[in-house]
Amino acid sequence: MRYKITVEYDGEKFCGWQRQLSDRTVQQTLEEALEKLGIKTVVTASGRTDSGVHAAGQVAHFDAECSIPTDKFPLAVNAYLPDDVSVTECEIVSGGFNARFDAKRKTYCYRLYYSRVRHPLLEKNHTHVTVEPNENAMRHAAEYIVGEHDFKCFEASGSKVKSTVRTVYSIEIKTGELKGAKTYEIYVTGNGFLYNMVRIIAGTLYYVGIGKLSPDDVKEIIKKKKRVGAGKTMPPKGLTLEEVFYQ
Repeated sequence: MRYKITVEYDGEKFCGWQRQLSDRTVQQTLEEALEKLGIKTVVTASGRTDSGVHAAGQVAHFDAECSIPTDKFPLAVNAYLPDDVSVTECEIVSGGFNARFDAKRKTYCYRLYYSRVRHPLLEKNHTHVTVEPNENAMRHAAEYIVGEHDFKCFEASGSKVKSTVRTVYSIEIKTGELKGAKTYEIYVTGNGFLYNMVRIIAGTLYYVGIGKLSPDDVKEIIKKKKRVGAGKTMPPKGLTLEEVFYQ
């Protein structure tokens, strides 16, 4: 049988999703927990997350013959998982389902907080900034990013993809307040993302927000297809994979 699971994890102490020879990863941790349940299998995710990146709704699949009911399965496997990773949902799907190749859209969120002082309780999944960005300017710039484009300008070096064309369906910027700090949540939904793409988008929008770039500059940056000129790559801790869509 093929199982589809939803996984939540705090990426701080993981070296990403994919199993590695020596470093601690989410895939390895899940597979070891499943093996303790008598299930020796390979867990395939909707996509890799990098070292330090979190997930609220990572989706994965694996094949197994198991007598544990799906509604009890998260509790069973979580008994063997550490506190920083948890299976939150489980269902049986058709054998043709593939968590990676069947994914239609993904939503990531990049979180910032503006404050004169650092707040340790926000540091886990926010990036601290000390210059307050203009959210309206950021929203204006985001309009140029939405759509199908060649996003070479938002790709970090080291990637080997055949095409850098992707579609960004929406960018939503939400603001709020926590611990007396102003928070910014940048939700980006697309059909796929290049290496560090969302972190670079967040850095570019932040540069627009503080006046280092103008909204119109973003249009030109995309047109030129050059990484030079776009904003910095923001730290991984502010990034969370929120949801994966299959319809």
